[in-house]
Amino acid sequence: MVRRTVVLLALVVLAGACSETLRKDTEADKLTAPKVGACRDLTSDDLDRPTNSSPVVPCSAKHTAETFAVGTLPASTGSAYQDRRHGTYAFDTCTKAFRDFLGVDESLAMRIRLTWAWFRPSERGWARGARWFRCDVVGGPHGAKELRGLPTVTRGLFSSSQPEDWLACARGTTVIGSTKVPCSEAHDWRAVTTIKVGLPDDASPGDRVVEVRSRDRCRDWLNAWLHYPGDYDYGYTWFHAAEWSTGNRRSICWARTDR
Repeated sequence: MVRRTVVLLALVVLAGACSETLRKDTEADKLTAPKVGACRDLTSDDLDRPTNSSPVVPCSAKHTAETFAVGTLPASTGSAYQDRRHGTYAFDTCTKAFRDFLGVDESLAMRIRLTWAWFRPSERGWARGARWFRCDVVGGPHGAKELRGLPTVTRGLFSSSQPEDWLACARGTTVIGSTKVPCSEAHDWRAVTTIKVGLPDDASPGDRVVEVRSRDRCRDWLNAWLHYPGDYDYGYTWFHAAEWSTGNRRSICWARTDR
């Protein structure tokens, strides 16, 4: 009985090794980096995964993502697959490339209904020596449950105009708890600017201080922007310590509209 068990275990191990050897490589397993300009039809669930091998589709067809930058993780980010320095490097690179690709500045980038995600090789590809990463613009804000189809041409989308379909507005009595919608839909609030609540090298002052600064600075900015009206409604959305640690120093100011 012991001999039979050992033989069966050996066969199971052999079968597992063979299936791994015979498994067809995906894009994430390969050493070759993805191409800039490739479009894919991703879902919101795809954005939560470190790798992606969704098939490339024509950008003239329905797609929710487009690769706008490709890079190589330098040796300084470490050799371990799970090293957090990979994410820090990709975040800085993708953030700047995202703005350049769309034609937005730091403030406008936070007030549009587009975001980006980054993907890297699979663990199998990493073990082979792949260190590429890709940055994809996706049709929806951060945390969207469903992604929207992107235009056929996304590069420079905001270079000469600000399409209402992709600007951030909100529907509800107050900004907090409102439903965020494109400004092309009926709405009660519009994200009109962002304000800085700290400097790059500042330590986090705490969530409450960030909220108070956001409230006061949005109020002052909107009061001047509206030429000091006697009465006006405004709102603000702020961030927390986790976002501060990634480098965010801006809150969003909202103005009530009559649409």
